[in-house]
Amino acid sequence: MPPPRTSLDSAALADAAQLVRQANLTFARRYPGEVAGRQPVHSVYGGAQLFNAQTPRKVGELAMRALREFAPDAATLGRALAISDHPALETIHKRVVEKLTREAVEDYRIDFEDGYGNRGDATEDGHAIDVANALAAARKEGALSPFIGIRVKPLNEEMRSRSVRTLDLVLTRLVETADGTSGLPAGFVVTLPKITIVEQVEFATRVFSRLERTLGFGNGTLRFEIMVETPQIILGADGRSPLPRMLDASEGRLSGAHFGTYDYTAGVSITAAYQRMRHPACEHAKQVMQTAFAGTGVWLSDGSTTVLPVPVHRGESLSSQQREENERCVHHAWKLHFDDVRHSLEGGFYQGWDLHPAQIVSRYAALYSFFLEGIEAAGARLSNFVKKAAQATLVGDVFDDAATGQGLLNFFLRGINSGAITEDEAMAMTSLAPAELRGRSFVKIMQARV
Repeated sequence: MPPPRTSLDSAALADAAQLVRQANLTFARRYPGEVAGRQPVHSVYGGAQLFNAQTPRKVGELAMRALREFAPDAATLGRALAISDHPALETIHKRVVEKLTREAVEDYRIDFEDGYGNRGDATEDGHAIDVANALAAARKEGALSPFIGIRVKPLNEEMRSRSVRTLDLVLTRLVETADGTSGLPAGFVVTLPKITIVEQVEFATRVFSRLERTLGFGNGTLRFEIMVETPQIILGADGRSPLPRMLDASEGRLSGAHFGTYDYTAGVSITAAYQRMRHPACEHAKQVMQTAFAGTGVWLSDGSTTVLPVPVHRGESLSSQQREENERCVHHAWKLHFDDVRHSLEGGFYQGWDLHPAQIVSRYAALYSFFLEGIEAAGARLSNFVKKAAQATLVGDVFDDAATGQGLLNFFLRGINSGAITEDEAMAMTSLAPAELRGRSFVKIMQARV
């Protein structure tokens, strides 16, 4: 049988095909999708003046102490967070305990900005050296969190020189104490606050490039994240969002974008009484962040809850009434934080800030409740979807097409990453093999099965 007749001459379209090929490849390079590797579920912030080699470990111990004092069992945790009817409540409490025991702090940010203040150049110089020495000692002792870094001051005219000097001092001292290694802790990142214009990112990129050459780091070794906490970074003077151009200006060094709830709401004239993570103004800004960085591999982080789970009464000899008041106060703050974290997760933000050790309890409780209550439905959808090998499927009343496959896989990857779901549970729910799950790519799973 002769081949079917076509009307187009492929040779005549060669030039057009080459143009679209180049455009497709450029698009694929800019939007590689989720990057391989683990994203931390939180960043714990603390003033640089307080940091020492034991700080990450101490924060974890304080989180565990708060759990033992104010939610020693699943029933109390359920009552505090209003999840007493959660079918996996016992598992949630158990896994919070396991996580706090094993690795309470995933990411710690040593703060030379709001949590530090302006202390004079000589004082900040001294603290920068102290921080570097503490980082070196903690790395040697195996006491660092998996991700760690520093937040410098803004790159505006008033603070730019001070910001660069602090960064230079910390990195130079780390190299001096390297003992045959690069000196840079694993997962090290620098946070740039109050970014307003693309030129600040361009400047940071030049500084990082120069430091890499001077200190002997490979090109692109130093990474930074930007704080999205000013209106101008969402919508510039030209009517466009500067965020995509900031990614270009970073020359591959931009690893994350963190939303700053309270600076941003203040910047759009929202009064203090109404500054909160779930304000509509914050939702708009975060949706712009998601749109600007979707598919680029830039990690997104939500902001913080400023109502802290701190007891109102201190001391050893408290009355029963005082202990009850302490519990109510901590439980109230936990519930606010729990709800904020759940809202972030529902909105697609899988990382946030924690400002107090006790918030780590409600952070993990929110993560685990979120993933555990969705595991069966997501598992059924992904399993059915894989079996149909990229054909459309219908499970219950949820219709899936090929675009949802990676999202379903990411649900399990993030659940495993957070400690909410074990790898064995994910394999049992999805019918995926270990290599398929660890490969992190739905496309590769399909290519191997079709």
